[in-house]
Amino acid sequence: MKKLMLGLVVLFGQFFFAQEVVNMKVQESQKTAPQSELSKEKIKLYNGKFFEFVNALKSSDRKAMDELISEKVKTLVTDDVLKKVKDGIDVTKKFEVLKSDYMPVADGSNYPVIQYKYEGDSAAQGVVSVVFEENGKILGVKPLSKSE
Repeated sequence: MKKLMLGLVVLFGQFFFAQEVVNMKVQESQKTAPQSELSKEKIKLYNGKFFEFVNALKSSDRKAMDELISEKVKTLVTDDVLKKVKDGIDVTKKFEVLKSDYMPVADGSNYPVIQYKYEGDSAAQGVVSVVFEENGKILGVKPLSKSE
């Protein structure tokens, strides 16, 4: 009899302590995805900052480069990193915009990215991807070669 009562208590206890969810509604996030293309004004601003960076890289002007680099990555950018970037980019050639869009990152934010190619070259020969903050500061520069 005790086993029967214990079994009934356990069985009905589950129903007694069960919770019911009423009127649960899933709402989408209020964030709207940015446009896939950057505006011409933004591209002009970012181009100016990137070309200033390339000129500072060409002349090895660390002070000018530090002014153009974002505060978020300044501690990570060493002279060795800048040397690798300089070695990966042909600073004697001119650049033209190949593609511009936004890049989502792990924290959910989107950053503008412009891909440059060397003027007169095909896109397959070399591309330089540059990630910017909205204010024009450079977050990252990644030279890509044909071999990658």
